[in-house]
Amino acid sequence: MNSNKQQKKKILIMVTNHEDYPRREDKTGLWLTELTHFYDLIIEADFEVDIASPVGGKTPLDERSLGWLYMDKSAKSHLNEPNFNAMLTNTLDARKLSANDYLAIYFAGGHGTMWDFRNNKDLKRLAEGIHNQGGYITSVCHGAAALLNLESSEGIPLIAGRHITGFSNTEEWLAGLTDEVPFSLEDELVALGANYDKRFIPFTSYAIDDGRLITGQNPNSGKAVASNLLKELNNNFK
Repeated sequence: MNSNKQQKKKILIMVTNHEDYPRREDKTGLWLTELTHFYDLIIEADFEVDIASPVGGKTPLDERSLGWLYMDKSAKSHLNEPNFNAMLTNTLDARKLSANDYLAIYFAGGHGTMWDFRNNKDLKRLAEGIHNQGGYITSVCHGAAALLNLESSEGIPLIAGRHITGFSNTEEWLAGLTDEVPFSLEDELVALGANYDKRFIPFTSYAIDDGRLITGQNPNSGKAVASNLLKELNNNFK
């Protein structure tokens, strides 16, 4: 890795501020391991990271993501770290950030993103700005909601004709949330012309590279997205 780390530019992780379902009493928000799996590999590779959200401040943690079935040793350890918790309580405000400071943006998932990632002008500004200056746009699971309003320099959907993935209709049904989410992520990606792909077996780790666009299918895909991004950065900036 280049010791200058691309002029000390950082990788921006974007998380949600939204926690309420329309009808369910439990809370949604950030799916914790979708952050930690990506974060751990990026930090280990000696990159600097900023964690931001659409309006800054606290990112709520999806209650189900904290269950024993989904948590791993690293995620549990992070929850006991005061500095890490402070980053989640005091995320940076996307409205105040500049694309010029970042090599890549990573849209972490959790169902909350289905309400505050799509059609957000500041997430659009940051992602398109990073991409237009040669950087990378990455997402995992429902984080791909942020890709839906991105446009190329020609004014067409950025994902049109691109090979991508994101949380599938099958996985949404298995999660029991098809009737809670405001739209079908898979259907909307396809409607914009994306070449959507998914693993045959739901919830299997899967990430796709298409140029400077890297997407992961589900909560188990954050590490794969990070690994693919690091390979790209090593190849282009070593």
